[in-house]
Amino acid sequence: MSGTHERDTDLKKELDATLHARRELGEEYDSALVESFLEKVDQRIDGAVERRVRRQLAEQQMASARNRQTSGDTDSWGERYGFGIVSLVLAVPLSAIGGGIANLSGLLIAWTGIVGVNVVQAVRVNPGLFQRRRKSDDDDRWED
Repeated sequence: MSGTHERDTDLKKELDATLHARRELGEEYDSALVESFLEKVDQRIDGAVERRVRRQLAEQQMASARNRQTSGDTDSWGERYGFGIVSLVLAVPLSAIGGGIANLSGLLIAWTGIVGVNVVQAVRVNPGLFQRRRKSDDDDRWED
């Protein structure tokens, strides 16, 4: 809280300087001195509000990022399994076309594409899918 105390001290010094200037300059400069002081107070308030808003936004972004990480996969059942089902349904005509045009090599190319697309989807849904897991020396649990 030393930052708040320093700002309060600075503001008090500004007020003292304004009152001292009023004594030296006279009452005809009252409105200009008051406006100058109020402008400095407004700047301090604006700065404090801006810092608080930035801090709250950063905290919300961090909380949102933590929720996304801890909530696990946010995809639905349809996204997770629907893609596999659709690719298997499409595999039948793709196999027929590939096998009919280029025989065994066409069939292998079609299935390589089907498997490749499904692997990409699986990695997208489960980013750590192909990471190696190693056993900890301390206990019998597996770690990422």
